[in-house]
Amino acid sequence: MAATAAGRGHAHRLAAAWPHARLVEAESVADALRAAWREDDAVVAFLATGAVVRILAPLLDDKRTDPAVVVVDEAARHAVALLGGHAGGANALAAEVGALLDARPVVTTATDAVGLPGLDTLGWPVEGAVAAVSRAILDGEPVRLVADATWPLPALPEHVRVEIARPPTDPAAAEDDESAEGWRILVTDRVVPLDGRTVVLRPPSLVAGIGSSRGVSAAEVTGLLRRALADAGLSPASLRCLASVDLKADEAGIRATADAYGVPLETWPAAELAAVDVPHPSEVVRAAVGTPSVAEAAALHGGGALLVPKTASAMATVAVARQAPRGRLALVGLGPGAADLRTPRAVAELRRAAVVVGLDQYLDQVRDLLRPGTRVLASGLGAEEARARAAVAEAAAGHAVALVGSGDAGVYAMASPALEYADDRIDVVGVPGVTAGLAASALLGAPLGHDHVYLSLSDLHTPWEVIAGRIVAAAEGDLVALLYNPRSRTRDWQLGAALETFAAHRPPDTPVGVVRNASRPGQRVHLATLATLDPALVDMYSVVVVGSSQTRVVAGRMVTPRGYRWRS
Repeated sequence: MAATAAGRGHAHRLAAAWPHARLVEAESVADALRAAWREDDAVVAFLATGAVVRILAPLLDDKRTDPAVVVVDEAARHAVALLGGHAGGANALAAEVGALLDARPVVTTATDAVGLPGLDTLGWPVEGAVAAVSRAILDGEPVRLVADATWPLPALPEHVRVEIARPPTDPAAAEDDESAEGWRILVTDRVVPLDGRTVVLRPPSLVAGIGSSRGVSAAEVTGLLRRALADAGLSPASLRCLASVDLKADEAGIRATADAYGVPLETWPAAELAAVDVPHPSEVVRAAVGTPSVAEAAALHGGGALLVPKTASAMATVAVARQAPRGRLALVGLGPGAADLRTPRAVAELRRAAVVVGLDQYLDQVRDLLRPGTRVLASGLGAEEARARAAVAEAAAGHAVALVGSGDAGVYAMASPALEYADDRIDVVGVPGVTAGLAASALLGAPLGHDHVYLSLSDLHTPWEVIAGRIVAAAEGDLVALLYNPRSRTRDWQLGAALETFAAHRPPDTPVGVVRNASRPGQRVHLATLATLDPALVDMYSVVVVGSSQTRVVAGRMVTPRGYRWRS
């Protein structure tokens, strides 16, 4: 919302970029702001900060439920995260507004300002003395992070000492363990006593298997699950999901229970559940639904340890299992080199990681983005397989890992070797990046306006005979070709051979572009033809773009028409 013509212009720009947003234009901005406070999740106000403060101050309630508020000045120079920085998402919203309006985000949340992860921004439920422990971390005081297992948390500074302790089975032992003095972060699904020096993070570790008769009420399922968790000393905040047989996918009472706890309902075919080894199978259940167990088998589907054996009420059965943590592997493309061609998602993943793996020269580009305490595993040229194995091993151990490469991680980069080793114990996140080919093509003009192909001329991993056959296919298909790894000191003839193949199928005046160090220092753009290009100008820092028979040079730029107009 906005009060002036300039503000309304900026607001319209945001509304055009956000189809989900509501643009408010009202005679009384104060009334509209109060209404938005009651009705919306977030507000971007093109108003003076003081005015927004005076209007909203009487309405403030709880930072966990109040909407986020970002205030933007008349000239759209600053986007101020005013309210709801962490819990409400105002810090991230300010960054998004800044990116759209070319404004500077103003974030005063202490942890964000110094590059530390906020304890209430990890995506998990959090309990206890969040502000006090956060201040202790900011002040550099010793803090113990005690976890039941290794979870994929972001990097933490060195004065936060991480300890992995298996959860005790005796509740009294648990209370004794938590009575130690000092600042603590507990990562556990157990119910533990809280004090003014402890924060408890609730990881998504628990799966509740549910069986029921048809027509069971939500009250019965919810009550049974609540009692089962309480009797076992487990926190409902750590529920990952409810699980059942697929015959119960539409059971209203179970679905309503999942909604009440804010978790998904996952269901599995009876044949899959029948293959799960359980301590209390039932032939009566097998006869009814095709599996000897629903609750226990659903809880244990995919592994884990049974904490609550099946317990029943009149029409429902519940069992609870603890699932092992899943590590996280982000495959991050850093783009061609320039910081402004690096995607915001890539930056977010680098700051989300506790371990970053990559080629030393690529890691040098992003060290300033990493959080304090990030463990960096750097290696030199030629160690691609070792890097991939190291990243997967760290993720399999439960860590949050970013494996970085230039361009896009899936294009002649680290994604494919890593995924050859990754199994289903880890979660994999792919982060697309701007490739060197795209950066080079943008500098040349529009050579990729029609069909094109990426080819690597390196025969280190692929026999030259195979590469030569692909070059022939691209030449015969009249495809624009982007040639990666075109020429090195020891491979100095392959590019010439490739150009000869293209020349046999295309006119000699076909444009050929060479871009060296696209978007990096020393960038050079050279335009030639198949007949005139000197391969000696090309090295491993270059991308060669060979036009099709329809590619033209227009005002010094390579252009391939979107619709081919064939030569007569």
